[in-house]
Amino acid sequence: MMTTAKPIPAVSFTTARTGASAKPNEMGMRQMQERAYAKRGEQYLLIKSPPASGKSRALMFIALDKLHNQGVKQAIIVVPEKSIGGSFADEPLSKFGFWADWAVKPQWNLCNAPGPDEERVDPSKVRAVGQFLASDDRVLVCTHASFRFAVEQLGIEAFDNRLIAVDEFHHVSASADNKLGSQLGDFIHRDKVHLVAMTGSYFRGDAVPVLMPEDEAKFETVTYTYYEQLNGYEHLKSLNIGYFFYSGRYLGAIEAVLDPSRKTIVHIPSVNSRESTKDKIKEVEEIMEYLGDWKGADPVTGFHLVELPADENGKVRTIKIADLVDDSDHVKRAKILAALKDPAHKNDRDHVDIIIALGMAKEGFDWIWCEHALTVGYRSSLTEIIQIIGRATRDAPGKEVASFTNLIAEPDASEAAVVDAINDTLKAIAASLLMEQVLAPRFNFTPKDNGPIDDFDYGPGGYQEGQTNVGFNEDRGQFHFEIKGLVTPKSPEATRICAEDLNEVITAFVQDKSALERGLFDGAHVGGETLAEELTQLKMGKIVRDRYPELSGEDQEAVRQHAVAALNLTQKAKQLAGGSDAGADDLDDGEARSNTALIEGVRKFAIEVKDLDIDLIDRINPFEAAYSVLAKAMNEGTLKQVAAVIGKRKVSIPYDEARDLAVRALQWKKERGRAPEITSQDPWEKRLAEGVAALAKFTAQKAANG
Repeated sequence: MMTTAKPIPAVSFTTARTGASAKPNEMGMRQMQERAYAKRGEQYLLIKSPPASGKSRALMFIALDKLHNQGVKQAIIVVPEKSIGGSFADEPLSKFGFWADWAVKPQWNLCNAPGPDEERVDPSKVRAVGQFLASDDRVLVCTHASFRFAVEQLGIEAFDNRLIAVDEFHHVSASADNKLGSQLGDFIHRDKVHLVAMTGSYFRGDAVPVLMPEDEAKFETVTYTYYEQLNGYEHLKSLNIGYFFYSGRYLGAIEAVLDPSRKTIVHIPSVNSRESTKDKIKEVEEIMEYLGDWKGADPVTGFHLVELPADENGKVRTIKIADLVDDSDHVKRAKILAALKDPAHKNDRDHVDIIIALGMAKEGFDWIWCEHALTVGYRSSLTEIIQIIGRATRDAPGKEVASFTNLIAEPDASEAAVVDAINDTLKAIAASLLMEQVLAPRFNFTPKDNGPIDDFDYGPGGYQEGQTNVGFNEDRGQFHFEIKGLVTPKSPEATRICAEDLNEVITAFVQDKSALERGLFDGAHVGGETLAEELTQLKMGKIVRDRYPELSGEDQEAVRQHAVAALNLTQKAKQLAGGSDAGADDLDDGEARSNTALIEGVRKFAIEVKDLDIDLIDRINPFEAAYSVLAKAMNEGTLKQVAAVIGKRKVSIPYDEARDLAVRALQWKKERGRAPEITSQDPWEKRLAEGVAALAKFTAQKAANG
């Protein structure tokens, strides 16, 4: 039985279509590539840029300069899987104005070599890396795994005076069991190589940093934002990101959201997930049965041919479906993959219509015509979701609307099922909050009356000291906000975090299950008891301390304030721009509200507030806007039940929270000249006093117990 999916129009973004991100300069470089090339002299370079912004070619330009002009002997390009190696194939760059061409000798593109692509030693690949290092050739392309095993066998010193370029850098981490991460740490410590790291994710999606802070501080960062990328497109007009709840089987709900007229990648759920029927082959067959009549497979490509029902004019169309789920026949699967990667069909919109995948067709998968990424169930991480969304955000002629749809099973009516199922809902909301943050303009925060920043427009009257000043740089999509009482970072590391890594902090915060639960279902907006400051000051404060223990207390507070301000200003702007009141139709008609609505929402908030201070920002619940969207999509009974389940988990103040409240109470006393009172009418003052009392009780108990 088909069930009706309920849409949550979580994020809508309309591009300005300036063409700037695709317009090449006289050397054939697009905007992002030109920005990265300007930093080509750096020994350690980190490029943060969205999918499809041209990172591969940016690396070619930088590597060629290092090889020809900086005395670097060889360049080794390291990619996470063999399929991505194709991004570094030969390119006639001189044809577009550059002074050299990019060429990789066939024997040195190990991603094209036969053999396994698994995470295990392939002696032939390791041997090939050693042979390359001993040769006079200049460029090698291999997988992360091949490189890792080669470094293990050949040693760090063997790579001296080479460029090591790591694509999809978010795969690396500083954890002890991440071999590539520890090897890169050794390379940096030896300081005899050049390193270029590239990532399309603005965060790892877990709590482990990519590099240790002291190592990351050595990198010069080039950031090109989603905002710049999408605004600079020529064709793509809008990006819609939606979450659809369904009940029953997902194969019934998928009928409501899978449109065969749109180029689509369908990611079916993992066989271990609760959404799966546990028979992935049958699921693909059922999806094709819903679409139409199977007419066999194309003998050349291996694509399934499915005849759709006749349209209102009696016209019958046959679509081509690539099945990447069935891995039982390796020859057949290799044929399909080869057909999808065939460069002769790269610009052929009609080559394939729908791709159905499970673990493939995500990171680095280049199909510019994809208009809709339809994903069933929550994926393994926020990073993976960003990568999947990136499959649909490529610019292509005639492609005006791109969508990401996440089908999620609605929590059941029974309490046990609610407790279990709400986790996926919370993860989906976390992902939408992160995408809003990624798509929003970047914020530059300074204390009140700090002065104007060059190249920012402060409106008709310009910057006025003593007034509320909000500056905007349209080219870069950046705001300058002055906030009274803002703590500014003092150390270089804290300054770097506030400038480059706020999304890492926000990621950890929105993924904190208790913060999400209490913020959504126990805040003042639903008559609950959780105060905004408990989230913005206590929860965010703890996340910053745990993440950056090496920072001073003042720098930790600066990072906390900057992260809360970035998150809350985006959420407030969304509310004022009408984002939380969007209807389901916003996702269906392809006409999203203009992204200028968010900009106007930010300006409106600043003008309405008149005197923006950090205390006011701390009193905003970061999850209130998300709740108002959720309330439109989930039935009232389920919402109430979820709130009741979460309400039961309320416990007395734990020791860590009592200690944090007592620290905040000391600061409160210093500012006001008196201690917070437990009888106060102000809820936050009362909570601080409760924290002091709870800590005193813990201390007394400890003393009594010896």
